Amino acid sequence: MATSSRLIARNESFLRNIFARGPFERHGFVCAPRGVSIPEHPDYDFTISDKPAKNWAPWVVEGYRRQVDMLEAVGDDSVPFAKIGTGTHIYAAAFGCEVHRFPDSNPCAMPLVSTAEEADRLSVPDIWKVPVLYRIFELARAVRDELGPDACLGPPDMQSGFDTAALVWNKTDFLCAMLDDRDSAAVMRLAGKCASLFKAFLAAFRQEFPNCSPCHCPSVWAPPEMGPWLSNDECGAFSAAMFEKFCLPELLDLSETFGGLGMHCCAAAEHQFESFKKIPNFYAFNRVAASRGYSPLLDHFSGNAAPVHVLAWIPEEDIVRLVRKAPAGTRFIFNLVGASAEEAGQWLARMRGLG
Repeated sequence: MATSSRLIARNESFLRNIFARGPFERHGFVCAPRGVSIPEHPDYDFTISDKPAKNWAPWVVEGYRRQVDMLEAVGDDSVPFAKIGTGTHIYAAAFGCEVHRFPDSNPCAMPLVSTAEEADRLSVPDIWKVPVLYRIFELARAVRDELGPDACLGPPDMQSGFDTAALVWNKTDFLCAMLDDRDSAAVMRLAGKCASLFKAFLAAFRQEFPNCSPCHCPSVWAPPEMGPWLSNDECGAFSAAMFEKFCLPELLDLSETFGGLGMHCCAAAEHQFESFKKIPNFYAFNRVAASRGYSPLLDHFSGNAAPVHVLAWIPEEDIVRLVRKAPAGTRFIFNLVGASAEEAGQWLARMRGLG
């Protein structure tokens, strides 16, 4: 444990410098072992079970210990964290959406409303009165009791209020409503309710678990004091003007409230990149390649003022291309996910030569 404690302290300092855009040392390379997936638990997802949430603590602890073992084996730039993983359903389910279970994947929320009138009848739930949310606190407490207060936690799924609204309201009707003069106001009201729930959950979770990395995707530690790191995926389906009307106000508010914002986006959303720049202290960006690959990242986000690019599931040739083409000051953290220690060591040896 002494070895891992030393490595963790070293890596926390290194990653803090990257996120703070301190003096450039090199890019980061993080190796994540195969995780312990919540759906693999014999009693399935803890947020929708009626069994004690603490029953899932050994699974989360095992995932943490695998990360410690990987760090000690290969000496990468990782900081282990015990991730309280969930599916994307949690905030929508809090509003009353039925949750569909799959045999081999995370559960998902089923739409609850299909009209403006139905959406307007929904109210913001109390996070302490909906099991799907308060059970997250229960599991996090059990994991903290097992590992001790110094072990870093990882967050549950983080969805923008707008993205949650797109789950609650039948997607086809929801997108049509955005274009209707009367119904678009109901879209904004529902998105506002979902944003209010998300903000309340964030505030309560961060207060109780101050030693929690904000990054929910991918498997990379970020300093706990930094702003939330959320999924913003629906924005690929509509124009920049609509994004700035329906989505941007919430992101601005979250950044101003919590001191910054990190983002995961797996949509073809290059047309929104200039709007993303309007978010104050947009500090980290995880982007999944779209039709143009990763090249648009450097067209819009490069240099010292750009968010740190935290990229996973990315081919080695793309890593090489990005590092070699990036203007000075651009920071990357590359994440190898699901590798064995032998595979990770070989990948790390190849990657470290890039700088």
